[in-house]
Amino acid sequence: MTTPHQTLPALKSLGKLASARPTIIIDTREQAPLQFTRLEAVTGKLMSGDYSVRGVEHLFAVERKSVDDLVGCCMGDNRERFMREMHRLRGFRFARLLIVGTREEIAAGGYRSKLSPKVVLNSLSAWEARFNIPAIFAPTPTEAASLIERWSWWFAREIVEQANDLRRGTA
Repeated sequence: MTTPHQTLPALKSLGKLASARPTIIIDTREQAPLQFTRLEAVTGKLMSGDYSVRGVEHLFAVERKSVDDLVGCCMGDNRERFMREMHRLRGFRFARLLIVGTREEIAAGGYRSKLSPKVVLNSLSAWEARFNIPAIFAPTPTEAASLIERWSWWFAREIVEQANDLRRGTA
């Protein structure tokens, strides 16, 4: 778990990185953005996903859906649009479909649609298999935000570690 005092491993020749922390980018189209408490967040235009990390927008993306949004992605034109978005995310080094809600909520039909829970859960499984993008459930927006912060932190840390390895010639 990240805490405010943690820092990324620094490149010795770039001393400012010793106190660097990743900044989360929230897509400008995100209608009800998650609230982050441990990392700075800014609004920006993302080509794919709803959340990314500044400087690695082409490598890191999280697509967030509420249960109702996910159910809507299982029907008609929304399905085709969503599948195009998932296809774009395949090219990212880190991509996740983050669902704010629970699998049990879907299984119980706890959403505003007559679409059967089986159709929704089967679509979700098919998308995971087809696009190789894990679907992760977070029961609350607070837990969803915490996951994005954790993923952002560790992804940024790996990027800095790889840069350190390149500098040392050990990559």
